[in-house]
Amino acid sequence: MAKMTKTQVLAALAEAVGITKKQAAAVVDQLVALAYKGAKDGFTIPGLGKLVLVNRKARMGINPQTKEPIKIPAKRVLKFRIAKAAKDTVLGKK
Repeated sequence: MAKMTKTQVLAALAEAVGITKKQAAAVVDQLVALAYKGAKDGFTIPGLGKLVLVNRKARMGINPQTKEPIKIPAKRVLKFRIAKAAKDTVLGKK
């Protein structure tokens, strides 16, 4: 399956569940809003993965042009951890 646009995803979801595209868009928009709100505490979509907030430590890096060491400051980043069930389904069990 090729990369899908939002419209294609909504159409496929609406057809699979038997709802209108407008209703599917409302469901997806609400899921995204819930994920944004719950990301601080870790938002889980069962069977797909978990959205988590991670604190990165400060570290030393190298400027690729000048080869000089630079200090990269600490920061908070948002990560998505894929669920084991999703990995096994897509990659196949070992």
